[in-house]
Parts: sequence; structure tokens; C-alpha cells
Amino acid sequence: MTAASFATEVADTSRRAFVEHVMGMPVSIHLRGARGDVESPDARTAVAQAFSHLSRVDDVFSTWRVDSELMRSSRGDLDAADAHPWLAEVSGLCALAHLRTGGLFSPYHAGAYDPTGLVKGWAVEGAARHLAHVPRISFCINAGGDLVAGFGPGHDPSPWTIGIEDPRHTGRVAATVELTCGGLATSGTAARGAHLRDPRDGAPISRPGSATVWGPSLLWADVWATALFVDPAVATQTLEGEHPAYRHLVL
Repeated sequence: MTAASFATEVADTSRRAFVEHVMGMPVSIHLRGARGDVESPDARTAVAQAFSHLSRVDDVFSTWRVDSELMRSSRGDLDAADAHPWLAEVSGLCALAHLRTGGLFSPYHAGAYDPTGLVKGWAVEGAARHLAHVPRISFCINAGGDLVAGFGPGHDPSPWTIGIEDPRHTGRVAATVELTCGGLATSGTAARGAHLRDPRDGAPISRPGSATVWGPSLLWADVWATALFVDPAVATQTLEGEHPAYRHLVL
């Protein structure tokens, strides 16, 4: 994923930022609201719960830890009856993503099951639900350039302005997007090289560029960003025809 940054100027608003390294990357949670609200016990508890949620997701789905439930399941060391229900939930979502994108998204790589291309967006959405209960704040979670924005009860939100990085010029902002509630994800080769493959033939995708999608759900924005980078022409036609709530930018 290529990086995205965000900033905004809002009068009479306080901000707090919290950062932890979880799921193999720095994750930041940004809160906006009156000082007493962004620093309230409810806000701090929700932030702690959000990070705890991401840490638990890592326990279940990490591909780097031999003791994760995903890796134990792949080795046949975990009985289905003892598996965390998240494994079945994510498997079903991966199958749905494969169907919706016409095969441009797949959880299988070189014949091995790896759902992590969907897990990050799904996990960050789950973390955001803890923050959505805090009154009178707005929030934005940034997980490696994938973002969720939202707000709690009683808050009159203004949008977060998100900068989309130019994949050919590191540090240069190619475009900006305003996001009040929903998710944004970017897929490409600028940050991690040719790590993506075309599921239809298994060929690595090494061309430069990026695809960014934003809309109601980070999970689906992330899925469609991957599909758009794999095949911009085909994915654009499907996305615009069947999922008009999502917008996209291919660079």
C-alpha cells in the first residue's frame, strides 16, 4: 500500500494522536473535538480497545508468527471446533470479494491461502467501532496508508483532508480527498515493490502507479483498490456499474 497523509484546519477544535506498532506497522489514531472530549476517560478507553482489537487480530491472522491461528490452521494443527470464529468470517468475505471483483481479488497466492490482503481493512473497521461510541468526537485511523474516518454521537463533523501520494514521486501529493465517514485504501508497487499478482494467471505486477478507492467501507475500498491495480479497465467498469458509492483514482 502506498502511504496517505491527512491534515485539516478546524477552528476551536482540539486534537489528540495515539500511535502503536501493531500488525507489523505503525497505526495512528487521531481524535478531534473539544479538549474535554478528546481527553475524556471514554476516549482513552476506546483508543485502548481499538489497539487491543488490532493486536488480537494479529494473534489470529499473522503470517509471520508460527503460533497464530491462521498458521496453525494451515498446518492442520488447529481443530476447526477450536478455531476463532474470525477465521470463518474472513474466509467467507474473501470468497465474496473474489466473486464481486470477477476474480481480480483472490486470497490464494501460489496455491496457498493468505487472506491478509483483506484482513487489514476488515481489522481497522473493527477497531473503529470502538471509537464510534465516544460522544462528541471525530476520529481517523491510519494503518499503513489505509484509513477509516468516523464520528461519535452528538458530533457535527468536518471532513478530514487526505493526501494521496504520487506513486512516482515520493513525498509529493498527487490529489486530495475529503472523508467524513468511511474508508480509503491505496494499492500499488511504490512502497513494497511487485508484491501483487494477477490472480487470473499468477503473474507478478511490476508496473508503476497506484489505485486509490474511497467509500462507505474500508474493507471494500481495500478490495477494490487491489482489483483496480490488477486490471484498471475491467475493475473500473465493474466498480462504477455495481458499486457507485465508491470513488476511485488510478495514477
